[in-house]
Amino acid sequence: MAWALSSKKIKVLLLESGPAYDPFKDYLLDKPQWEQTDFPYKANSKGKYSFGQMQELDKRFADFETFNHVLGKLFKTGIRATGTYGHVKGVGGTTLMYSGEAHRMNPEAMKMKSRFQAAADWPFDYKELEPYYCIAEQIVGVAGPTADDAKRYRSKPYPLPPHRPSYGSSKIQAGCRKLGMNFVSNSLGILSAPYDGRPPCNYCGGCNRGCQRTDKGSVDRTFIPKAVATGYCTLRAGCQVTGIEAGDNDRIKSVSYVDSKGNIQQVSGRIVVVSCGAIETPRLLLASSGRHAPDGLCNESGMVGKNFMETLYAITSALHDERLASYRAASADIICWDYNNPDAIKDVIGGCRFSAATAEAGFAGPLNYALRVAKGWGKGHKEQMRQTFGNVISVAAIGEFLPNTKSYIDLDPAAKDASGIPIARINTYNTEMDLMRLRFMMETSRQILFSSGAGKIIEQISTYDSFTSSHVFGTCRMGKDSRDSVLNAYCQSHRWKNLFVVDASVFPSSGGGESPSLTIEALAIRTAGYIAENKST
Repeated sequence: MAWALSSKKIKVLLLESGPAYDPFKDYLLDKPQWEQTDFPYKANSKGKYSFGQMQELDKRFADFETFNHVLGKLFKTGIRATGTYGHVKGVGGTTLMYSGEAHRMNPEAMKMKSRFQAAADWPFDYKELEPYYCIAEQIVGVAGPTADDAKRYRSKPYPLPPHRPSYGSSKIQAGCRKLGMNFVSNSLGILSAPYDGRPPCNYCGGCNRGCQRTDKGSVDRTFIPKAVATGYCTLRAGCQVTGIEAGDNDRIKSVSYVDSKGNIQQVSGRIVVVSCGAIETPRLLLASSGRHAPDGLCNESGMVGKNFMETLYAITSALHDERLASYRAASADIICWDYNNPDAIKDVIGGCRFSAATAEAGFAGPLNYALRVAKGWGKGHKEQMRQTFGNVISVAAIGEFLPNTKSYIDLDPAAKDASGIPIARINTYNTEMDLMRLRFMMETSRQILFSSGAGKIIEQISTYDSFTSSHVFGTCRMGKDSRDSVLNAYCQSHRWKNLFVVDASVFPSSGGGESPSLTIEALAIRTAGYIAENKST
């Protein structure tokens, strides 16, 4: 958003709550301790949140439980564990630790209400968003397959050729062909060749730990430096926004924040854009209540925080008999879209996708093999390490999550942050339809692994018994009707004419497993064009 506005010579002040990261100093992939941590969080780079009452587990789906063959069953209470919301507060946001997947929405998943009486329809169709996808792909440097995707029309080819599948992923491809399934090269915001002054990927598999080479198209390496270079964008890191003040005439008056030195500041502008994600955005809007907005900003419909959609997710790992060196790969280098359509799974509404996920599962180095693969101690453990290191292959499945009345974000009535603002409380629930979809995802993942030549399942992780999400959506839904949505088709508040929201909170539906970052970027570019054309807004 900052880039799209500043490139049109519109002055932008970008307030980032978290710190800036220097990939050459802050990431640890070249350090001996690289595998002892995931992403290297800094002070104030992770938000605070709490959970409402978690649901009781349904014993019919007990085979979904998270387990590791060394550690055993990880969650034993019979109640869904709170788990983690995987995000980063920092310049570049959660793209700092994402896997680089760069997906367009399936057009079929944008009409869930009219076709299936589920979720809500997007207020425009895929064709409206397509040109902005092309712009985002050029900025990021997306590498993707040359063959046409029948589900997603393209007016321009990907900027870069696809990454070749790793040897371990080629085994998954071969196994899927036996099942009549089709795995193709994934579209990734990871460079397959030198591009825009950045080097190509070296296939270390460390994407989720922060990319030191800068070949991953995280926002801090792409959009933000281009925005600042225009001379029209001022970036202030370490500035926590504490409230948005509404004024007269249905316009936002000012924004209050605590700067990096702890001083309270107030700033005003012609336009205010909120881009804090599907958990922090509703928190900020609800906490910004006042005389003009007693129930919170943009909440005239009562929909702020509602329609929360989490990641429906499973990752299954197994040992292969062959030496694969599976730690050498780009994250999620191949993907299967066969079941991505909302009606692709029999007797289930909502689709899913499958991808290779050995690096995402954490099997990128010897430490995780020592802890999670090889059993025992001493000589026996060492021998197992020799036999198994590099032989794990993993399949991830991500599916549609349908909004329900038990899934929403509100303000915690007791817990507050350092500024005295209530933290976000996550309330979430897997419905019967979600669990049926998850069953298909997990059973198919196992079939893929076995067909690929893998033997014993050594680990499975699923959102059945633990909330573990990085893709979160829907809490400030956009739509045509102000009675059941928060924003219009241009991500603009139905009431507050100079207030916009641009992040995954605006999604009316989650899609059948598509990673959301590219769609967020396309939405931002489209909305920036609308703002530039309507300068009197």
